[in-house]
Amino acid sequence: MRRSALLLLVLLFAAPASAQTASAPILDVTFDQAEAIPGEMLSLRLTVLVPTFMPKPPVWPSFETPNLLVRLPEGSTGPTSKRIDGETWSGVTRRYRISPMIPGNFVIPPQDIVVTYADPETNKPVQATLRTGSLMFSGVIPEGAEGLDPFIAADRLELTQEIEGTPGAMQPGDSVIRTVTATVEGVSPMFLPTLLPGITIDGVAAYPAEPTMEEKDNRGEISGSRTERVTLLAEGGGSGDVPPVSLDWYNLRTRAVETASVEGFAVAVEGPPVRNTEPRDWRSILVTAAVGLVALAVVVWLLRRLIPPLVRFARERREAWLASEARAYALLRRAIGRRDYAALFPALDAWADKVSSPDPRKNPRLVEALTRLGATRYGTAESPASADSWRLLSETLAEARRASRETTVGAGALPPLNPSA
Repeated sequence: MRRSALLLLVLLFAAPASAQTASAPILDVTFDQAEAIPGEMLSLRLTVLVPTFMPKPPVWPSFETPNLLVRLPEGSTGPTSKRIDGETWSGVTRRYRISPMIPGNFVIPPQDIVVTYADPETNKPVQATLRTGSLMFSGVIPEGAEGLDPFIAADRLELTQEIEGTPGAMQPGDSVIRTVTATVEGVSPMFLPTLLPGITIDGVAAYPAEPTMEEKDNRGEISGSRTERVTLLAEGGGSGDVPPVSLDWYNLRTRAVETASVEGFAVAVEGPPVRNTEPRDWRSILVTAAVGLVALAVVVWLLRRLIPPLVRFARERREAWLASEARAYALLRRAIGRRDYAALFPALDAWADKVSSPDPRKNPRLVEALTRLGATRYGTAESPASADSWRLLSETLAEARRASRETTVGAGALPPLNPSA
């Protein structure tokens, strides 16, 4: 599943290529894996080298990216040196631990590193900005673990349980505390889901506490725990079962799916069942009912005032549309689109009656198109010519409508203020 590879060995300089010199700072980026199981850590190492020394530590990037867990292990940053062209360069190295939190492909965009070092000629501090390349890797689900939800991969995972009290022999007022702890190695406890399920038992109230997490880093080896606690308080007679807790997980050592679990237990409370003795607040009930009736009356009044004008407005709009030039033109276009010769001329006459400008039926191009259509329909022309005639009529009709609208606009224009003789 894994494949180790040297993805990046980048030599970047602070100045552009034309200005780079042998004494410019150098950045080495080493990323030793191309894929990882969600929760499994990848190692990223950045090394900055300068020909002199660094009076200030470099300003490192955080590499924060959605759905990635980035950690700096203990002792992640330290000094280093390297022989370059027969000279010893000093530097600083920093190690990151990166883990995908979900499966998928990830790309960490280029990051800047600001380096302050002593100029070899003047020994004065100068600043340079080095830039990493893009880091690409994948989060993969191993074979056989596709059904895990949520997916958890670790070197070891163990569930333990502590019960304080006597759940099988409780009296009203007694309490039982259940504590479940999940301990993991090889992965951060942040990957662990909620452990305790909801509890519903008659006569028993459940009060869960906030979960606590503890993470440890021992020389790059991540481990930790998640602890959840719930207090069961007996309020009256009743009985029931507290469900068990189980967690399926993928063992990175055995490469197999395993299950960690703790058992449930029975709860029994002696005594009469809990009764709701709280008196009803009739005043609040009456106030709520009165407010509801007033609101209903307001809504009815508004509807009676608004509905008739709305209905009248909608009717007027519909009547205006039915009598409009736009509707008549739409019916004419529909007849042409269906190539309905019988409905063509009635629709044309209806549209012409709605046009306020000169009769569009006298448009020379429209007359020519109608004549050609009649010739193809009653003459000896073949069907392709008929299709062309309908298409020509459609185009000419649009031109005729535009011309009629332009004529209408021009007719409404005012004459010149000072007409010439």
